[in-house]
Amino acid sequence: MAGHSKWANIQHRKSRQDERKGKAFGKLIKEITIAAKLGGEDITTNPRLRLAVEKAKEANLPKDKVKDAINRGCGLLQGVTYEEIRYEGYGAGGVAFLIDCLTDNRSRTVAEIRHAFTKNKGNLGTEGSVAYLFDHCCQFFLNESKEKEEDLLELLIDKGVSEVVPLQDKGIELIGDADAYAEIKESLLINGYKIEFAEVIMLAKSEITVSDDDSLKIRKLKNALESLDDVQNVFTNAEI
Repeated sequence: MAGHSKWANIQHRKSRQDERKGKAFGKLIKEITIAAKLGGEDITTNPRLRLAVEKAKEANLPKDKVKDAINRGCGLLQGVTYEEIRYEGYGAGGVAFLIDCLTDNRSRTVAEIRHAFTKNKGNLGTEGSVAYLFDHCCQFFLNESKEKEEDLLELLIDKGVSEVVPLQDKGIELIGDADAYAEIKESLLINGYKIEFAEVIMLAKSEITVSDDDSLKIRKLKNALESLDDVQNVFTNAEI
């Protein structure tokens, strides 16, 4: 797209993330529950649970709800049983979509996902149709000058960071192992760096540039998917 700015896109994503915090309690509870179920209740040995609890604190999810979700995941409390499902598909311009869901009703979820794709000129794909286009990693954006690149690389090279990329327009992007998210974040904060955006994501190996018209369709589809209660995360390889 003309006028594309990665930093502007980062700020947009951060704004969307902040916007969702106030209404994301249900999704956070699901994530805490499944993380505790899969990895146990100890956040020191369960990085996924540690990240989920961290997000819950940032969103001001009450501590008793966090505790109940952990206990439910560990089988100490009765409640709804969730399963993880990943859907794959295509939007306008052949853009790939990955949708991570936590659901207690697989039939309901797939029907809602398919409806969102159909309504927004997309197509639900088969398992493995687009997943190979993405890497599981953590991503950080810092509002730092390009001169900090070598300092950051030296600080984080043994912490799981694989790339330190100065952006053309502004700031620095860090890419690292998904499991190293907590250690990288802690190192940045201890050393006085301000983190503009941080997340564990499925990062596109390469991005597709799309037209303004397709960009609008892609945004509508992404918003429709993110609005569904069973959807936890939506990733695309569109450069928008």
